Amino acid sequence: MTDPVILSSGHTFDRSSIQRWLDAGHRTCPITKLPLPQHPSLIPNHALRSLISNFALSSLPAKPQQSQQDHHQALVSTLTSPSSDVSVKLDSLSRLVRLSKRDPASRRRLSESGTVSVVLRCIDSDDPIMQEKALSLVLNLSLDDDNKVGLVAEGAIGKIVAALRSNFASCRALAATIITSLAVVEVNKATLGAYPFAIESLISLLRDGNDWERKEAATALFAICSFSDNRKRAVICGAVPILLRIAGSGLDRAVEVLGLLAKCAEGREVMERFNGAVRILVRALRTGGSKGVQYALLTLYSLCCYSERMCLEVRKEGVLEDCMRLVEGENEKIRRNASSLIQVIRGDC
Repeated sequence: MTDPVILSSGHTFDRSSIQRWLDAGHRTCPITKLPLPQHPSLIPNHALRSLISNFALSSLPAKPQQSQQDHHQALVSTLTSPSSDVSVKLDSLSRLVRLSKRDPASRRRLSESGTVSVVLRCIDSDDPIMQEKALSLVLNLSLDDDNKVGLVAEGAIGKIVAALRSNFASCRALAATIITSLAVVEVNKATLGAYPFAIESLISLLRDGNDWERKEAATALFAICSFSDNRKRAVICGAVPILLRIAGSGLDRAVEVLGLLAKCAEGREVMERFNGAVRILVRALRTGGSKGVQYALLTLYSLCCYSERMCLEVRKEGVLEDCMRLVEGENEKIRRNASSLIQVIRGDC
């Protein structure tokens, strides 16, 4: 943080970061979610800026910083040099991955020095190790919110979507993880969902991938489907039957995605047509972890609200008794979802 400013919510942000948030049309505080004025004031936080300046002067001497900058640049130069063989490039990528993983300052210097475009080109490599290390570096760079927007602006999404179709399982899983990281920024969710083959590739990973790939693909889908327009896209690409089958094998994350897709009419229609959907969701309700139970209740609630037939099927499965037990539990979200489902099963709403 270099230019701290205070929102009316009382929270402090770096000016460039919060300005991007506001320029994207948001009028809520990113932390409290409380509404902001139509034209929010950004009040300089002079006390914090003074502390930052004092810390920078005492902790970051100019010469070591410059030396580190030169070191980073030397590593990046080996990636672009025609004379560097594969082993040298791999060593440089490995060093950059280690530096960027533990040091936010290194991530900032790398992103500001034009490294991103170089690393994105490495993702195109036919060498699985180089591709994996390049993706790991992109993932590390995406840890900072400022970089999430910058990576998308640099054209990272196209490379990541292509990596979802890589011949190497670890690269496919890493690509899905990067999508989850990029989707933390609200404006990126729309961009990711609208990008050709992005959702389709994640769903292919759900269908054909190993356990790690499926978990990362489901997590990425959950992240981007919190943006409502992406739910219909996921349904059209065939997500629901695949998610139901995976949920039947015990992956709670699949149930969480179903909870989001059940919020749109298209998702509910496919679930209603799927033979055994209620039984799968009830099994998740009875055997899943806390998140699985929470979203199984949410999905069943959405289905019962819009379909008397599904509501009758849920009653036959004995879900009312399950809900009566869950409203006595300690998890507030589960209690709330169970209470809502009880009301709709009984016909109270």
